[in-house]
Amino acid sequence: MTRPCFILSDRQQVLLSKAPAAPPPNLLFEIAFATPDLGRMRTYLRAHNVAVGPPARDINSVAYFSLRDPEGNPISFVQLHPLTGSRAPAGKLSTRMLHAGFIVKDRAAEDRFYRDLLGFRMYWHGGFKDASDDWWEIQVPDGTDWIEYMLNIPAKADSKERGVQNHFSLGVDKIQSAASQLQQNGLEKVDGPEIGRDGKWSLDVYDPDGTRVEVMEFTPAKDPCCHPYTADHPKP
Repeated sequence: MTRPCFILSDRQQVLLSKAPAAPPPNLLFEIAFATPDLGRMRTYLRAHNVAVGPPARDINSVAYFSLRDPEGNPISFVQLHPLTGSRAPAGKLSTRMLHAGFIVKDRAAEDRFYRDLLGFRMYWHGGFKDASDDWWEIQVPDGTDWIEYMLNIPAKADSKERGVQNHFSLGVDKIQSAASQLQQNGLEKVDGPEIGRDGKWSLDVYDPDGTRVEVMEFTPAKDPCCHPYTADHPKP
């Protein structure tokens, strides 16, 4: 069966996958990163004793390999390629995915993989209180997209809470315009817009399975709580 695919741009897409009868703890099935040289990336990871899957090709003959990070989150590396022949519909809400966030229990272990081994760099961190870290955002080595560790989540968090924490984020120029478009498209429940602790305007919506989709402006409207940003902001 073909997996539904939603094109954001010639470099980004959202793929839907049917969940098993017993849903996994992370409803983000997989996070994929593009690399200009898939073979060298696989060789590099194997040289550092990372267990990687065999080279494979997807339905569009795009080369990739898969692995799990230190906490078991499935990720893959995909040979960088423009998505030729695929065009997103006119009037779409966003053409840019900014980040994906997932529950992390051991920040140090994840940092050794993403920061020390893969070269991700600090973007911002903060929490519900100024002295705490509940969100840990690190950017890819060669761009402004990032992943977000969702910290301090109870081990027995239910599926609703996991749906809130395991999320992805779409970038927009103006959050009020995005909110109006979502309502015009028939979405009845929208959480926000509001300015978050990171200083950015954002809103949240949920898919039918309860997975959160965050919609966020590219740059902050005010200084963030807790800590300053330490890297460039994404651009449209």
